Amino acid sequence: MLRRIRRLQQRHWRERSKAERVELQSVVTWYLTTWFFSLSWLLLPLVGGLARRPVPLVLGGLLLVVAVLQCADANRLTRPVLDHYLGRAELPPRALRGSAVLLGLALALIVALAALDGADGVTSRFAIGASLLPFGLLYGLVVPIPVFLRRSGAVAVVLMAALGLADADGTGILMTGVVTAFGTLFALIACRCGAWTLAVLWEAERAREVQARLAVAEERLRFGRDLHDVLGRNLSVISLKAELAVQLARRGRPEAVEQMIEVQRIAQESQREVREVVRGYREADLVVELAGAQGVLSAAGIDCQVRAEADGLPAGVQAALGWVVREAATNVLRHGDAARCSVGLRVREGRVVLTVENDGAAGDGGSGGSGLAGLRERLAAVNGTLDAGLVGRDRFRLVAEVPLSQEVSEVTS
Repeated sequence: MLRRIRRLQQRHWRERSKAERVELQSVVTWYLTTWFFSLSWLLLPLVGGLARRPVPLVLGGLLLVVAVLQCADANRLTRPVLDHYLGRAELPPRALRGSAVLLGLALALIVALAALDGADGVTSRFAIGASLLPFGLLYGLVVPIPVFLRRSGAVAVVLMAALGLADADGTGILMTGVVTAFGTLFALIACRCGAWTLAVLWEAERAREVQARLAVAEERLRFGRDLHDVLGRNLSVISLKAELAVQLARRGRPEAVEQMIEVQRIAQESQREVREVVRGYREADLVVELAGAQGVLSAAGIDCQVRAEADGLPAGVQAALGWVVREAATNVLRHGDAARCSVGLRVREGRVVLTVENDGAAGDGGSGGSGLAGLRERLAAVNGTLDAGLVGRDRFRLVAEVPLSQEVSEVTS
């Protein structure tokens, strides 16, 4: 049962895009960072620096409860705040009001402990940093950086003044300002760097989708131009000859039959040319697909090696294997996290064997769906087979075999 759950988790992870994986990792890191730093900066100093008197112990206990509530509230709001920063959703205007109230309560408890001499200076300063971090990680993604810095400076001045009234030690006041600055800047850098990286990754993901759509649109335009070139002239000739045949028929001239025979011949020729255009549009050229796969994968930062013996193969076999190469390269880009990919094509014992292997333990995003199922249908038309699956723990291999010694049917898309 545990092994099955682990396999499902791994598959769910592999099906995510690179941007989705980085985002999930970043969010989990923020969750853990909030708890680790907040509680370690607060709990450990309180154990050794809190006065063993009833009132300080109560205030320290309340401070721990508030810190736990701060962490839980920060985890709850991390996703909405990140979506707001990435422009995916609007954040309600008062979404951070509860976090701000918890921050104010935590700082008030720290000042009260300092005023009652219930904690030493080091404990109070660490508690300030622990209280500022959960709110800062959220607030740094909501407001512009200059606004964040100005308001952080105002908080530092207020804390320095409040702790200065409780303890007029100049060094302690200075350390309060330093700790406040460190806590706010640490939170700002932690949230902004991660969120900016995610924004860049998602922008690259959108650019790749736009590029794919442009490629499809360009291919449609090419197809439209080819059809126009084939049909435009022939239809004009058919129209003129049909009009001429009508005029001749009205005059009782026998040449009208010859003109209609010519119209029939041109129409049949146009039909044949359209079939050739459609066939060329629907069939994949193996040599072109191999070169295109290497170029696209290399452009994506994947080391792609191609070793192919594609000369002299039948047109139907080349078309079917060309579709396999195209789909395999698409799956490596879309579903995998590969650094290397190898494509091999060889002829052995009357069979053509195409092998595509990558080290991303993925590329099987179409397995069981329309991707590999569609390839199996294409290969079945040429009596071929397709085998795809994991090899070891971190490699995915796709193998297509097509026989050469028997008649094959025409591949259609």
